[in-house]
Amino acid sequence: MDSASTPGFRVTERAAAEIAAIAAREGRPGAGLRVSVSAGGCSGLQYGFALDDKPEDDDLVVEVAGTRVYVDSVSLDFLGGAVLDWHDSLMGSHFKVSNPQAVSGCGCGTSFAVA
Repeated sequence: MDSASTPGFRVTERAAAEIAAIAAREGRPGAGLRVSVSAGGCSGLQYGFALDDKPEDDDLVVEVAGTRVYVDSVSLDFLGGAVLDWHDSLMGSHFKVSNPQAVSGCGCGTSFAVA
């Protein structure tokens, strides 16, 4: 799996390419993807994804092939060692977080629990 690495969080080139494509379709070339973790979902915590034009002061910024991903410091506590990838199949396409801190998750893949 090709990826660029920043301590604690990685983004694959496949995910970076999809972020750039989404931003272009939305008329926001150069926008990055904000990855966040919040309370909710069927497992207790859930991932959030949104386009964002610039990082906040406390964000970790991961840049891959000219595309940026922003993760705030609170979310990064739950994403240490995680990898963001793009999954494309006949059943649907989506961002997938492979998170070693998650001890359980739900069927939809956007909700998880930690120990």
